[in-house]
This record gives sequence, structure tokens and C-alpha cells, in this order.
Amino acid sequence: MNSPTLIRLLGITAMAALLSACNSNPPRGPQCSLPEGPHLDQAVSAARFDLETGCEERFQEYFQRLLVIAEGDPKKENKARFSEFLVWANQEGLLSKRQAREIYNRYFGVKYVSLIGDYSVCSHTCPRQSQVVADMQRELADKEQGLLKVSADRRAYHRANRLFQETELVLEATCSACGAVE
Repeated sequence: MNSPTLIRLLGITAMAALLSACNSNPPRGPQCSLPEGPHLDQAVSAARFDLETGCEERFQEYFQRLLVIAEGDPKKENKARFSEFLVWANQEGLLSKRQAREIYNRYFGVKYVSLIGDYSVCSHTCPRQSQVVADMQRELADKEQGLLKVSADRRAYHRANRLFQETELVLEATCSACGAVE
């Protein structure tokens, strides 16, 4: 074997060894695998572990997965489980108190967090009326998931739905009156 061929062969062998070494040592990072299974309590424990060990930036994905898991066994006690989870998330610094409260109320409360504000209806809400109603419709879908599918609280969901319809009607009348005044 001549010298250039031998050098090429050694280079290829060294490159193969390096590539194989890279593949045998996967990067060490958090294993952020969303919880599975039908048991909410086990899923919450798994989510807490992951969120404490490097997966905190995926909080929203974990929360959504927990909702889907809870849909498999809807019961009123699930509201308390989600409340406890959100309190824990606040204590761990994953969410502020306000964020935790808004998330809970978005899914499990009757009132609409998308309407909260200290703004004048005529000057702030009416120019964005269609956006406000669309935000409320999305929130109503979240309330359907939280109140009906996760908590089996049909009564609270119907109250939230009625509040949506009444608010939409009042907002339309108020914005019409604001236009007549201006």
C-alpha cells in the first residue's frame, strides 16, 4: 500500500471512530416527555418532576396534556387538582400569582378573564369589539374543556355560556350607544 492510500484509509477510520463516538453519547439534558396514561394524579406528579428538572419552558404544553388526561375521567374534584397544580407552579416560580389565577379562571371559572380591564368600554373595547368577542369565544371553548370535559360541571358551563351571550348582547348595545353619543 502506498503512503497516500494508507493516510486516506487511516483518515477514514479515524473519522468513522469519531462519528461513532458522537452517536454513542447523546446530549445530557432534561427528558421533557409529556405525561401519558389515564391517571391524572400520576400525570401531575410526572409533570411536576419534569417541570422542576429543566422543562419549565414547556409549562403550557404540560398543562394542556394534563387537561386532556383529565378528560378521560371527568369529575368535580379535578378542579381542585388543577388549582393545586397552579398554586404549586406559582410557588416554584413558573407562574406569577396573577398568571396562575387567570389560567385557572379561564378554564374553571364562570367569569371571563378576556374581559378584565379598567378601560372605558366606549374608547377601548368598542373599537375592538369583534376581537373581544372572538377572545371570549376562544375562552368559552376553554371553559367547555375545563368545566364540562374535565370537571363534569354542566351547571357552571351553562352559566358561563349564558354570561357570554348576555355580554355579547350588552356589548353590542353599549357600543351602539357609544356611537350615537360620539
